[in-house]
Amino acid sequence: MLDLINVNYDTLIPNNVGLSSDRRVLKALEKWHPGYINWWHDMGPNGFQESLAYLRTAVSVDSKGWAKFDYVKMPEYRWGVLLAPAVEDRRIPCGEHFGDLAWQEVPGEYRAMLRRLIVIQGDTEPASVEQQRFLGKTAPSLYDMRNLFQVNVEEGRHLWAMVYLLQKYFGKDGREESDELLRRQSGSEEAPRMLGAFNEETPDWLSFFMFTYFTDRDGKMQLEALAQSGFDPLSRTTRFMLTEEAHHMFVGETGVGRIVQRTCEAMTEAGIEDPYDIEAVRALGVIDLPTVQKKLNLHYSLSLDLFGSEISTNAANAFTAGIKGRFQETKIEDDHKLVGATYPVLKLIDGEAKLIDEPALSAINMRLRDDYTNDAAGGVNRWNKIIQKAGVAFELALPHVAFHRQIGEFLNAEATPDGRILNAEEWNAQKGQWLPNTADGDFIASLMQPQWEAGKYANWISPPKVGIDNKPGEFEYVKIYDA
Repeated sequence: MLDLINVNYDTLIPNNVGLSSDRRVLKALEKWHPGYINWWHDMGPNGFQESLAYLRTAVSVDSKGWAKFDYVKMPEYRWGVLLAPAVEDRRIPCGEHFGDLAWQEVPGEYRAMLRRLIVIQGDTEPASVEQQRFLGKTAPSLYDMRNLFQVNVEEGRHLWAMVYLLQKYFGKDGREESDELLRRQSGSEEAPRMLGAFNEETPDWLSFFMFTYFTDRDGKMQLEALAQSGFDPLSRTTRFMLTEEAHHMFVGETGVGRIVQRTCEAMTEAGIEDPYDIEAVRALGVIDLPTVQKKLNLHYSLSLDLFGSEISTNAANAFTAGIKGRFQETKIEDDHKLVGATYPVLKLIDGEAKLIDEPALSAINMRLRDDYTNDAAGGVNRWNKIIQKAGVAFELALPHVAFHRQIGEFLNAEATPDGRILNAEEWNAQKGQWLPNTADGDFIASLMQPQWEAGKYANWISPPKVGIDNKPGEFEYVKIYDA
């Protein structure tokens, strides 16, 4: 009987999907494997391919004790194909097929739609590795370096998850799409990644922490929506991916929190009460809170764009087809078909942002984005508690959804973080107050000096409260050999 809980490491591709008896797919994945390893060497963490990192590797898809920790060279990490256990008699939770048995094979009429969703999700995974490939060289501690590498290898595994679905269920088209996932590169002029936020640079560790908090949280919401899919292999794949994604957001939230904490401590020690005395705060070698807010503004707004247009025929079609649901679809109390339902959508009307009731079916993206905003607010509140506890008069805040948008209802709006609409001249004159400018970037870059002594941390960030895998503070999370 096939073991769907524990991971089989007997094949080149670790898995819990019975690849040993699925020779066609195993052969296809083994053929794809060398290209992936070449990509990892070329575009993975630069300068650390021979270093030993203390990483977790999945050994089970059981929620209890699903991973083990050990030192491994990243190119030798055992990436695999892992699906959450099947739910017996699982039913499609939304759309016109609501209540029908979930599909174990791709429905022919939804083949193109499903393939595109899988490809878009798959494209984001290697993109973030590419964006972060140089960060190891400026890591503020071995603890943070290890967390970066853990995020990287798990994004690589998430790529494998999508490639498995393409190879197994989409034939020649799936093989071609799998190759394209390695050909595109973040920021490339010839073959960029498919979504804009994944072509942006991640030049420093504050950007990395904001990315893993905000952009990986978009990933969480998209994975949650795909976990509702009537196509059961996609649902099971994304359900396990969410287990790993939680660590990425933890890295982001605690990373920003530790930066905020260190800044507040340094201000208190120096007797600086005004958080807007930027020159004085920066002279302490820490990141001032207004600059943290600017980075928050940037990454939150870029992440909002990942949800697409508020009104979307594609999203409506995916929901109606039952191949992508809403956040926690089964907990929503409605007909799960949205017949005659409406949802409030924020629109720019006569120069003002106004809520307009739209058909809920076409506003699927808006609802998911609202759920994202509510989810993201929690971490911001926890950052503010750190600031309040230190007695500093400053509060971080999510900007208005109209701010700095490149997609959707506010594409052509020049809005302030509090939602006021400006003309182009006013916006250009003031945008440096709200978004990181060259001087901000240069200052942060000046702080990005590596600290690779075990148990030591750069001056601009506080140590974590607890270590990974309950390791002591001086634990050598990465053994560096070729950086």
